[in-house]
Amino acid sequence: MGKVKIRSTTVLAVVHNGEVVVGADGQATMGNYVAKSNVKKIRILRDGKIVTGFAGSTADAFTLLERFEEKLNSYSGNMKRSAIELAKDWRMDRYLRKLEAMLIVADKEEVLVISGTGDVLEPDNQIAAIGSGAMYAQSAAYALKKHAPAMSAEEIVRESLTIAADICIYTNHNLMVEKVK
Repeated sequence: MGKVKIRSTTVLAVVHNGEVVVGADGQATMGNYVAKSNVKKIRILRDGKIVTGFAGSTADAFTLLERFEEKLNSYSGNMKRSAIELAKDWRMDRYLRKLEAMLIVADKEEVLVISGTGDVLEPDNQIAAIGSGAMYAQSAAYALKKHAPAMSAEEIVRESLTIAADICIYTNHNLMVEKVK
C-alpha cells in the first residue's frame, strides 16, 4: 500500500473594516474517510497579537509553527521579518524542505501566506486562503467584502467558510474563528 495522502482543510484570513480575522474548519481526511472532525488549525501567538492557521500535515505544521515562534522571539515579534526568515530556512534546510504544510500568519496590520517554496505572499484584496477549499472560501470572501461591506470581518470569514464547507468534501462546518487583538 502506498503513502496515504492526508487532505484537509480550509483556512481563511480577512482584513476588513479595521479588523483582522482568521478562521478554519476542523476536518482532516485520510484517503476517502474523515480521520478527525475537530482539528484545531488556528493558533494564537503573542497574547493574541498574531493569529496563525495551517493547512497540510498537522505534524509538519506544528514543526513550522514552532520555528515561526522561534523567529518571532528572535526578531522582537516582527511578523513579516519572522515570516521571511522562516521561508528562507524552509527552502534551504534539508529537513524543513520535506515538510508538507502552508501557513497563514496575521497581525493587526497584515496577512501573509508562507509556503515551502520560499514564498511569503501578501494577498490581494487583503484576503488569504489555503487548503483544499481555499478557492471556494476566497471567492465567497471577495464577493461578501465587495457586495456586503457592512458585514464584519468575522461574519465574512464565518459565511465564507460555511460556503466552502457546503461545496468542498474536505472541509466541514466545525469552525474555529479568531480575531487578532
